[in-house]
Amino acid sequence: MPRLGLISDTHGLLDPRVLEWLAGVDHILHAGDIGRPQILLELESLAPVTAVSGNTDHGLACRETEVVNVQGRKFLVHHIVDPHRLTEVLARRLRAERPDVVVFGHTHEPFCQTVDGVLFVNPGSAGRARFGKPRTLAILHWEGAAGSSTVDFLTLGP
Repeated sequence: MPRLGLISDTHGLLDPRVLEWLAGVDHILHAGDIGRPQILLELESLAPVTAVSGNTDHGLACRETEVVNVQGRKFLVHHIVDPHRLTEVLARRLRAERPDVVVFGHTHEPFCQTVDGVLFVNPGSAGRARFGKPRTLAILHWEGAAGSSTVDFLTLGP
């Protein structure tokens, strides 16, 4: 059963529990606001990483949007997404790419919902606690190319 680590909004902090909890995943998707390039290097010690830049990632060598295929599933990763009010640019990209899952960040709130046949997942924020919200990340797993996806949110605490 493929397992993906989903993380966002680290803002320069990588809690040691993140490395423990993501050990053994097949791939890691970081949905922006990384903070420091060393965070990606630490995550890459666990599994291949696909990362995008967030609105605070000035100077990092990441693109705004990435599309990656992992064991029969297509993932689109983009930092700022409102699943119910897509920008025209992002809506066009989704129509062209036809991803199974969109992974995003920015709001610091966990989110998991299927909209128009696409699963949208925000793992929440794994960085320092902000805005009174819990620090979280997620593990996504599925069985086979046609199997349904399951998302488990993990809470890092305050």
